[in-house]
Amino acid sequence: MKLDCGPGVVKLVWTESRSKADLSFLRLGDCSPNSFSSTEAVFNVEFSDCNFRRMVTGDWFMYTNDLTYVSPPDAQLLAFTHPVTCAYERPKDWYPPRYDPVVFHTYGQGDLVFHMGLMNDDFSGPAPSIAFPLGSLIPIMAVVEQTSHQPLLLLLQECIATPTPKLQPESTTYPIITNGGCLVDSKMSRSRFEPRQKASEIRLFLQAFKFPLGEEVYIHCKLMAWDPIGLDGSKKACQYVKGYGWELLDDPSKSSLCSCCDSSCKSRRMRSTESASYEVTEVWT
Repeated sequence: MKLDCGPGVVKLVWTESRSKADLSFLRLGDCSPNSFSSTEAVFNVEFSDCNFRRMVTGDWFMYTNDLTYVSPPDAQLLAFTHPVTCAYERPKDWYPPRYDPVVFHTYGQGDLVFHMGLMNDDFSGPAPSIAFPLGSLIPIMAVVEQTSHQPLLLLLQECIATPTPKLQPESTTYPIITNGGCLVDSKMSRSRFEPRQKASEIRLFLQAFKFPLGEEVYIHCKLMAWDPIGLDGSKKACQYVKGYGWELLDDPSKSSLCSCCDSSCKSRRMRSTESASYEVTEVWT
């Protein structure tokens, strides 16, 4: 395998000398080869494609994926998986995102109060333990108390996982929700939002994972309470549904709001509405 890691892109060339190997069955993440012959398959892709995963470890950005071969029934080449990793030195001026704990007022009639926690399987109470088996689904719920406010919709704007309780420049980070509400982890796992029960709460099942050294996992999230009719590309709740694509949690018929989740989501200009944000940190082992 020949791997050429460029700025934001990767070229992978797989050469196969065994006869009767159908290299059209090679996949880099969920991408097919850009070109192939009887002996060679070539991938030219960007890191925003093919379900590449980014980890920030120490002084390095690590982009990882898997090259897989799913053999047809009569194939002589057996199925295999080969790890693919591109490493880049972290820019000295790069820092993990920091979410300052802030409570905003709306109409000057008191504070919005946010809560977030690990729940039991049916969300009826707190989790009995913060230890979860690898690969299991972790119930997480966030709630906003909005006494004397107009009805607001609670959104998870950003969530990242780290092995440390405080975000530091050298922290290893793993993105869970990015781009103003895109559950990017749902593209490569069973993580998903649950149907909303109330506008003032949001429920999430997150598939448990671990960092390479097996450290505890801390989640840092930015929450927002927003006008329900004011959703746009930067204020939404989107998840990836296998076989369908990106779907808007609160109104699948308007899932076009989620079309930016694989690129960069921007806010449209609109009238001022009520909002609030707060940092929440949770941990499991």
